[in-house]
Amino acid sequence: MAGQALGAEGAARDAALDWLYGRDEDQRGRGVRSRHGGDGPSVVTTVDWLDGITRLFPRETVERLQRDAVERYQIHDVVTDPTVLARIEPNPTLLKAVLRTKHLMDPEVLRLARRIVEAVVRDLMERLATEVRQAFSGARSRNPSRFRVARNFDIRRTLRENLAHYRPQERKVYVETPYFVARTRRHLDRWQVILLVDQSGSMTGSVIHSAVTAACLWGLPGVRTHLVAFDTDVVDLTSDIDDPVELLMRVQLGGGTDIARAVAFGAQLIEQPRRTIVALISDFYEGGDPGRLVRLVHGLVEQGTKVLCLAALDEQATPDYDRHTAQRLADVGAAVGAMTPGELAAFVAEQVGG
Repeated sequence: MAGQALGAEGAARDAALDWLYGRDEDQRGRGVRSRHGGDGPSVVTTVDWLDGITRLFPRETVERLQRDAVERYQIHDVVTDPTVLARIEPNPTLLKAVLRTKHLMDPEVLRLARRIVEAVVRDLMERLATEVRQAFSGARSRNPSRFRVARNFDIRRTLRENLAHYRPQERKVYVETPYFVARTRRHLDRWQVILLVDQSGSMTGSVIHSAVTAACLWGLPGVRTHLVAFDTDVVDLTSDIDDPVELLMRVQLGGGTDIARAVAFGAQLIEQPRRTIVALISDFYEGGDPGRLVRLVHGLVEQGTKVLCLAALDEQATPDYDRHTAQRLADVGAAVGAMTPGELAAFVAEQVGG
């Protein structure tokens, strides 16, 4: 600031940031100014701070500050204090925090926290349902169609069949006969989609999006969806799949991880192996027997089941996973990667309509 004093609003912003980041020991070690609380507790409460940042900063900054408060500094009263919960604006960061701390809440606080879960899930459902509807508006088949609709345009066949009309000097293909594909639901009644979701703490975002994705797939003609959560235990949540809010309130995040046990459970649900998609959503840090996990996945692939091993299922699709185990699963025929929920829905739709 070139020696100039902060204005009233700037000083308020500085104080709000200092309330949070002033507790950072790393910054103190680098000589960054930190807050001075004196001999007693801070006079600024979490409620005061939340009210202040909401007034002082844009929404994106507020969400970042709330995320740091909960995840970096473990200020749990952001989501466990009823006074705070009554006035806070729901967002995905707070949903994750609620799921991680709901075991600390008494029934009244849990009721208030549920408002955050409902609001964020409703928003996710509205956005993802649109993507799922688009993916399942009719899966493409390989059969030609007499109906010349733009969304059914078969660009590959059209180019292949019209290559004779390519003009090198113009670098153009002149299309005399366009081709279209049919959309059909002939095989929709044959498919199972089994989502096996790791509920360890690092997978919170994927748990949320798996619940919402399963709810969007639920009830589609011919797609039978299962949702199974696991750590060292396995819990079949399919009975609550049409109510993702209730489902998420049942999830218990944390604990160890026995991925092989979950895969074995999922294998028992399969009715027609060649009409089944198993999506294993995990960071692949196996706390059980990695060799057994690889053997089980190999067995599913060998029987014709499509196995997706997803290191992340969320809007960013940014994975953090055990690459060694993931490579072993890829070596036995599983498809390994990360997807957004919309990409998973599109994959399911393509397989169902193929």
